[in-house]
Amino acid sequence: MTPTTFSVRTLGCQMNVHDSERMAGLLIDAGYTPVDLVPDAAARATDAGDGGADIVVVNTCSVRENAATRLFGNLGQLAAVKRERPGMQIAVGGCLAQQMREEIVHRAPWVDVVFGTHNIDVLPVLLERARHNNEAAVEIEESLKVFPSTLPTKRENPYAAWVSISVGCNNTCTFCIVPSLRGKERDRRPGDILAEIQAVVDAGAIEVTLLGQNVNSYGVGFGDRGAFAKLLRACGQIEGLKRVRFTSPHPAAFSDDVIDAMAETPNVMPSLHMPLQSGSDAVLRQMRRSYRSKKFLGILERVRDKMPDAAITTDIIVGFPGETEEDFAQTLAVVEASRFASAYTFQYSPRPGTPAADRTDQVPADVVTERYQRLIALQDRISTEENEALQGSVVEVLVADGSGRKDEASERISGRARDNRLVHVALPPEQAGPAPRPGDIVRARVTHGAPHYLVADSALAGGLFEIERTRAGDTWQAAQAAAREAREASEHPTTAVGLGMPSLRRP
Repeated sequence: MTPTTFSVRTLGCQMNVHDSERMAGLLIDAGYTPVDLVPDAAARATDAGDGGADIVVVNTCSVRENAATRLFGNLGQLAAVKRERPGMQIAVGGCLAQQMREEIVHRAPWVDVVFGTHNIDVLPVLLERARHNNEAAVEIEESLKVFPSTLPTKRENPYAAWVSISVGCNNTCTFCIVPSLRGKERDRRPGDILAEIQAVVDAGAIEVTLLGQNVNSYGVGFGDRGAFAKLLRACGQIEGLKRVRFTSPHPAAFSDDVIDAMAETPNVMPSLHMPLQSGSDAVLRQMRRSYRSKKFLGILERVRDKMPDAAITTDIIVGFPGETEEDFAQTLAVVEASRFASAYTFQYSPRPGTPAADRTDQVPADVVTERYQRLIALQDRISTEENEALQGSVVEVLVADGSGRKDEASERISGRARDNRLVHVALPPEQAGPAPRPGDIVRARVTHGAPHYLVADSALAGGLFEIERTRAGDTWQAAQAAAREAREASEHPTTAVGLGMPSLRRP
């Protein structure tokens, strides 16, 4: 019998990626099949992003500008696909679903399921309910019922894993809709987190990223303000775990015990994402960001004192309501002093339901755009200078999957260095032995620094090129072999003899 296939599309942050892995795990557990394992289904994929699947799940984000406009544009494309694909179902989840609820079905009545950030676990049940009742199933919870990390998962990469340490946020930033959609912060117990990390390492992963809306406030919920530093140190005791990262901290609660734990735990990587948002103290106050530029720069100074090679990245919003040219000049000054490796920069756009959206002193769009371009130019210059300074240094790169056409054309592989910089590494002209696999680690010398990446072409001139074949690479290779077998099995199905027994899973 032909399997029922699914595809999960992820929009937004790392927490959404983590949630999408849980959605995929739930659907597999319910008997559905990833569409990429069924070639005949995948071959019917369209430009609408359906992947050729019978079930398309869109995990939405409400942070980006015009998120709703983009969602309904995509749903319109999927409607055309659904008309030509009998039995197809469309499900919408994530932050925008939590915010818009029944309105999604009112505006796109061909959507079958709407579920929110607090009840990922009901996705298979809602799909079945919608199918049985022949009407949309909408279910939104106001608070978390099941911690997502307890759910089945299909990880995006076998060599790296996202592990959630908390959900929700207790901050009240005036520009941010996340707390109202993700709820108040809830912390997992350290033992549960470490058990999950051990499980993913046992399954072949060598890199873990700890996730939370504000990771360094972890532990407040159970009365231990030093819990995050202790958690980092505990990760250092897990055999086989080579790399630990985390995102995102908050400057107001970032403490020296965390810096010490990073510096003193060998498998915690020398990379830090520290959101600035604005360099103006006046704007930070209006944003309800409970730190000021002096404190922020002090954190960076202490991090670099303990970890001189740390790469620090940030988030910056341009054009927050009431921002003056003087405010923006202060942001540029802090960026210049901070020497960020890179920055995620955003033009402010109002989010309905946030205090900043109701302000009458919105900055004109042309002013915001002009300031944004100046910020981009400054950060590109700094990023280029910082990356060029690394020419001649040795990088240790965890090879990534899906490098893209550019790498195929240049015969390079790509991955992340210890400090999380993107590195493109040339293979030797005459490779001796098997090529490195995703999950393996290569060492090479940097030959070029660009604004957004490094190039390590030392192998082309007979220079440094070393491969460490890892358990993670073995796991990736085994996963590829299993996927090939599954695809072949779907192309040449065997006929089973039924015994008349009821099935508890979907075919």
